[in-house]
Amino acid sequence: MSELTLWGRSSSSNVRKVIWALAELGLDYRRVDAGGAFGVVGDAEYLRLNPNGLVPCLQQGSFVLWESNAIVRYLADVHGQGSLLPDGAQARAAADKWMDWTSTTFVAPFRDIFWNSVRATPEQRSETEIQRGREQAAALLHIVDAALGGQPYLSGERFGMGDIPLATLLQALHTVPGSLPSLPHVDAWYARLQQREGLRLLEGLSLR
Repeated sequence: MSELTLWGRSSSSNVRKVIWALAELGLDYRRVDAGGAFGVVGDAEYLRLNPNGLVPCLQQGSFVLWESNAIVRYLADVHGQGSLLPDGAQARAAADKWMDWTSTTFVAPFRDIFWNSVRATPEQRSETEIQRGREQAAALLHIVDAALGGQPYLSGERFGMGDIPLATLLQALHTVPGSLPSLPHVDAWYARLQQREGLRLLEGLSLR
């Protein structure tokens, strides 16, 4: 197969999802810094790959794919049979559910907490938004905790693609003291994930 190229800065939570998936699958790839202070995303060459001007973007020969969850699903489908890709349509749909829930529902409180705590200037920082984010994140993580009370992973009985998006955001929030509640099943799940190469890799990459 053609060489894989991942466009995107390693501090981006959406890029980090893909970095984790690639690590789990043991795939060789080239990463090109783009987005944030690196620029690139507004260049004509990049916009031909991703007209949204966002990261990540995956390139494999003439095949180009953007949207982080789509990239993780593609990698799991092509390279993750028996590992990242859950077995059967229902199991895959259940994993998809958590991937999409993270991107549509949990990401809002994540941004309230993380952006204001880590990325904002002192003038931009909003304690009101941080507190709102913490309250919303806690309520949402109770939903996750209930789900993990009946299964070891969001992907089901074994780790898979459904675990990566939420755990990527939680890894970032773990660097901000006081951001997360202590919930027994979520805490146990996250501790299991910390034994995985992909999450250990993220823990070594700067979020700034």
